[in-house]
Amino acid sequence: MVFSDAQQKQENQISAVRACIQQGVSVIALPPVVEDGWDAVLTEAHNAGIPVIVVDRTVSADPSLYVSHIGSDMELEGKRAAEEFNKKFPDGAKILELSGTTGSGAAVGRAKGFRAALNSNIEIIDSQTGNFTRAEALPVMQAFLQTYKAGTDFQGIFIHNDDMGIGAIEALKAAGVNPGDLFIVSVDGTRGGFQAMVDGWFQADVECNPLLAPQVYQMSLDIMNGKPVDKNVLTNETVYYPDNAAQLLPDRKY
Repeated sequence: MVFSDAQQKQENQISAVRACIQQGVSVIALPPVVEDGWDAVLTEAHNAGIPVIVVDRTVSADPSLYVSHIGSDMELEGKRAAEEFNKKFPDGAKILELSGTTGSGAAVGRAKGFRAALNSNIEIIDSQTGNFTRAEALPVMQAFLQTYKAGTDFQGIFIHNDDMGIGAIEALKAAGVNPGDLFIVSVDGTRGGFQAMVDGWFQADVECNPLLAPQVYQMSLDIMNGKPVDKNVLTNETVYYPDNAAQLLPDRKY
């Protein structure tokens, strides 16, 4: 097996795919960091007769250029998050959004689904990217808090992943905001997210299961053995809440 760490950069991923093509690998598994810009390299793989499995996030390229996508329904995740805000704020509210990497399938899908399902009396007053990282989310949240007063100017935050949520919590703590002062919904369902629910910061965590390797491995074997595979394989996911977070936390695998 050939593995390449692209450091969250699309240009590195494209170079890695081209290196795999040159090596004549049997199957390429690609977890795209962003949604657009894959047509050329996927065409190269297709012309070389190398099947590509798109993993986790989606791509906007012609579906005929890859054999399958294995991952989550990002729009559904956004809709599930919106439903939590709709239940919490039937009379309306103002909220912030801490978005994922601009142009990534996860950020695009979650934002689209969230807006499609969010009640019209709940206003997103600002949305900025934290690039799916704790380190980048911290200063973004700090900037939010310099512009908007927690609890007065906004009552909730939709955060596109748990890692950014943990960075946001650091900024909230430093600003004197307490757990429960804001209604915060995150996405992922990681151990860090569960701890944030236990500690009272997150009021819901929409699951995005990253444990896809066994499915990718099995699909790769099926492809190499000439077996048919489904074009789109979605993982089964749910929404978690603070009331059972402490009980479930010890068994979380990620």
